[in-house]
Amino acid sequence: MYEEIIEKLDLQMNRMISFLSKKMRLFFQDLEKRFTNRAILLYGPRGAGKTTFLLSMARKHGFLYVSGDEILLLDVPLHDLFQEIMKNYPGIIIDEVHLLKNWSTILKVLYDSFPDKVIWTSDSSSVLLRKGISDLSRRFVLIRMPLMSFREFIHFETGKTLRKLSSPFEVSIDYAAEALKEVDLMSLFRKYRETGTRPFYVEGNFREKLMNILQKAIYYDVPHFLGTVTENHLGVMKAIVGHLLHSKIPTINVESMCREWGVGKQKFYQLLQTMEEIELVNIVRKKRVEKPFSKGEKIFLSDPAMYYAFEGEIGNFREAFVVFALKEIGKIYAVKNEEEGDYVFEGIKIEVGGKIKKKKSSDFVIRDDVDLPVRNVIPMWMLGMLW
Repeated sequence: MYEEIIEKLDLQMNRMISFLSKKMRLFFQDLEKRFTNRAILLYGPRGAGKTTFLLSMARKHGFLYVSGDEILLLDVPLHDLFQEIMKNYPGIIIDEVHLLKNWSTILKVLYDSFPDKVIWTSDSSSVLLRKGISDLSRRFVLIRMPLMSFREFIHFETGKTLRKLSSPFEVSIDYAAEALKEVDLMSLFRKYRETGTRPFYVEGNFREKLMNILQKAIYYDVPHFLGTVTENHLGVMKAIVGHLLHSKIPTINVESMCREWGVGKQKFYQLLQTMEEIELVNIVRKKRVEKPFSKGEKIFLSDPAMYYAFEGEIGNFREAFVVFALKEIGKIYAVKNEEEGDYVFEGIKIEVGGKIKKKKSSDFVIRDDVDLPVRNVIPMWMLGMLW
């Protein structure tokens, strides 16, 4: 029985591999160099390319790829099946591992029983490991895959590979001038901000696929991590997304929303915190403000392309993109005194805006309407060249 199932899983894996796109994220090159541990949990936003990467690694190393939602796994003892797989393959890759019943126990047993075999897994959030047994955190290395950078989008669109910037404040006119000679940066950035954050944009229907991801996050990921979630709670989360999309001010009136939906503050903050952990929203807090529950100073949708895809408040895209980009390389906080700027990153104060934006007392202004850096002005597209 197991041999027949394994054979079918192998056939399905090879069929999926045969349909892999020839266009691969530049991030995969750096990611592959980090896949040296025999037990890894790859996590990150839905649609970022985790499955594509794992299938390419299965092809390269001769591992068996298995999806956690595979129907063939429903009526067999998973422990026994995976034992057989490990006997016949140098390693196993389990995508969306949390979909498996007793997944954490299965991973622990496989890890301990086959010390010479590889176990690579994936999921959409690092919350997964924290909900598993504590022993897993000592066995599995966590590696995160972010959404696609502007630099990667340029590669997808033109085939050209521009070098990464080592710092968002590496204000190099030479770098910008060189890049402008290679590609039409401003035109490409306008396209990127509307559709380019996830590699499946090349397949078309970006808005519909992004909506599907949003629905899965709200209706599946949040309930999975929180346990008990009512229809009213799902409505609250949809209302939060809708408000952030269309409000000119990127924050939430907690008291008003709690009254409107009939939920307590503690539950509301719990839902909001989970939305942050599954990378549906980015919450920007003030430095040194430690509260068990907080909505922070500003809240943005974590994928800035959503503001364009869902016809939201485009004015919030600028700050959402800056937060999105800088969070990938460090910690960003809201400035305590708004007269001094919008954000602080590694001690550097930043102001974000368009051509009429004043520098105030910030160190840099990040603008979306310039293609070359001038004095303390950084073109917004440069923040998309960090990975």
